[in-house]
Amino acid sequence: MTRKFVSHLRPEESVNEIYLVSSRQLRPNRNGVLYLQMRLSDRTGSVDARLWNADQSLLERVVPGGYVRVEGVTQVYQGNLQIILSRVKPVAAEEVDPADFLPLTQQKLDQNLNYLAQILRSVENPHLRALLEVFLTDEGFMAKLAKVPAGISFHHAYPGGLVVHLVTMLELAQTMVLLYPAVNRDLLLVGVFLHDIGKTAELAADFESNYTDEGQLVGHLALGLEMLNEAIPKAEELVGEQFPSELRLRLKHMILSHHGEYEFGSFRLPMTPEAVALHCLDYLDSRMAACLERIQSDPLPDGTWTSYCSVLNRKFYKGSGWAAPGDHQT
Repeated sequence: MTRKFVSHLRPEESVNEIYLVSSRQLRPNRNGVLYLQMRLSDRTGSVDARLWNADQSLLERVVPGGYVRVEGVTQVYQGNLQIILSRVKPVAAEEVDPADFLPLTQQKLDQNLNYLAQILRSVENPHLRALLEVFLTDEGFMAKLAKVPAGISFHHAYPGGLVVHLVTMLELAQTMVLLYPAVNRDLLLVGVFLHDIGKTAELAADFESNYTDEGQLVGHLALGLEMLNEAIPKAEELVGEQFPSELRLRLKHMILSHHGEYEFGSFRLPMTPEAVALHCLDYLDSRMAACLERIQSDPLPDGTWTSYCSVLNRKFYKGSGWAAPGDHQT
């Protein structure tokens, strides 16, 4: 039987399929009766699902990161597709093909990590190279980097998403420095790598992608700055001399200013060429990823507009003759 991927779901149709549980919780309705709210996903996208009259025992059997076979009917609610469930049954991991559920296979993730290291090891400044080696050779850090998403729901919100975000930004950065030779290549590449390292401590590497206590109380900008300060003495040991204070200052500024505006949580406005470039690259990739992910996983694919994207406060126009990414002929 052909698998019914999330991206293939249509309104008012029956569903009997296995999905990955991204998150779940019990909620009371207006009458105080509990229902199960879930976010189900596969490699093509995710969809909300509800089971009325649920209880704690079912919640305990439906585990984030686990698989469930669900039966129900799809419907559109407030412009978004959801599944009203009639049955939920946990499924053993041995019974599914992981490639159907994760946007990144382990092979693809390994390729991204290798490519990330390859680009970063092209940095020529010995102090910056040593700083990168501190992180790249830290097995615990790299294991976390490989697992965390770039965010909870905005963009690249899946395990390994942060690595995809970094690789894309590094590729963009290499083109940017050709167009703007006054921007220091080494500094920009290192700034790209470091700007979100705090997310390895801010976000839990699980399928619910929850914030850690540190993430809630401190945030990834401050956590990233702490990690930089802890890594610099180790880089000094590798080089055998003091890390230049000017480089330290510029890297700290790039981490603290990369959100670009105070209202977006930036500690400072970008005030160096490399900091401005970093913010622009981060903004570009995050918005493009959010746009394309919304279009590709839109639960209403037959329409000319996507469902509403609350994070960016807009819908995206698909048009009637729109070609999906990857469909363009060259």
